[in-house]
Amino acid sequence: MKRTAVIAIGGNSLTLPGQAGTVEEQRENVRQTCESVADILAAGYHVVITHGNGPQVGAALLKSELASREVPPVTLDVCDAETQATIGYMIQQTLGGVLEARRMPRPVATVITQVVVDPKDPAFQTPTKPIGPFLGRGEAEQRRLDRGWSVVEDAGRGWRRVVASPQPLEIVELDAIRRCLINGVAVIAVGGGGIPVVRGEHGLRGIEAVIDKDRASGLLAAHLRADLLMISTSIDRLAIHFGKPNQQFLSELTLDDARRYLAEGHFPAGSMGPKIEAAIFYLERGGKQVIITSPDHLQHALEGKAGTSIRPTPRGSRGIPKAEPVAKPRALG
Repeated sequence: MKRTAVIAIGGNSLTLPGQAGTVEEQRENVRQTCESVADILAAGYHVVITHGNGPQVGAALLKSELASREVPPVTLDVCDAETQATIGYMIQQTLGGVLEARRMPRPVATVITQVVVDPKDPAFQTPTKPIGPFLGRGEAEQRRLDRGWSVVEDAGRGWRRVVASPQPLEIVELDAIRRCLINGVAVIAVGGGGIPVVRGEHGLRGIEAVIDKDRASGLLAAHLRADLLMISTSIDRLAIHFGKPNQQFLSELTLDDARRYLAEGHFPAGSMGPKIEAAIFYLERGGKQVIITSPDHLQHALEGKAGTSIRPTPRGSRGIPKAEPVAKPRALG
C-alpha cells in the first residue's frame, strides 16, 4: 500500500525576497517546487500539497482596499478563498505538466478547503500572522496610523501587517481530500491554512483571519494518518541559538527535543514556532516523521541527506539530538 505525504509549501517560497510577486515569477518558483514534489511521487507516496498565502492574501486585500471607490471591497476570508484558488491553479497546472513530461501522468486537483475555528479564540485579540508585502518602517507606520493595521518587524526582512491566526479545529472537506487520495489523485488542499469559518445557527460562515498553514497541515496530516509531514521553509535545516556564535544546526530531533527547544524559545512564534507546533501536534497523534527543509532540498531530505528530521521519542530514550557546529517580532506602536 502506498504511503501518504503531506507537503507544506510556504507562501514566501512562491514569492521570493526581492521579487515583485508577478504571475510569471510565481509560476517559475512553483515549477521548481513541483519538480521536488514529482520526486516524492516517484518514490511511491500519495501526496497532498498544502501552501501558504501570506504575501498573496495581503496583496489581494490591499488591491481590494485600493479599488474600494470603484468596486465593493471584499473581506479577508474571501481573499483567502481567492488566493487558495489562484495558487492551487498554478500548482495544479504546473505539477500536471511536470508529471506529463516525466511520463508519470496522474490526476491533480485543488480542493478549496474550509477550516473551522473558534470565534472566541484569543488570537482575535492579539494578531500575530504576517500577511502582505514587506514594507519599510516608515511606510508600515503610516499604514498603521491611516488604516489601523497592526504591524511587526518580520525576521529582520522588513515590516508587515499582522492579522488574527486562530487555531484550526476541523477540516470541512477532509472526506473529499481522502477520497481523492484513494483514487490516486495528487491533491492541493488547505491552501493558506484554509478559509477560516465558524459554525453558527445557519451553518458555516467566513470570519476574517488567516490560519497558519503549518498548523492546518499538521491537523490534516494527523487526520489522514499520513506517514510523513514535510514542511518547506527558507532554511535548509533547523538551528538552535540561531544567529548567535553558538548556533547549532540540527539534523535529527525527537519529539521530546522539539518540545524542549520550543519551550526554551529557540523557535519564536513569528518564524519557526508554528512549524514546530505542527510537528508536535502531528507526532503526538501517531505521526511517524516530520521533515523540515527548503524547497530545493525536499528529495535529499527524504533520503536523509538534508533537512531536519523529527520523529517520536523512542521508549527509554532521552532524545539527544545530532547537532552540527529567530528574533521575536517587534510591534510598532
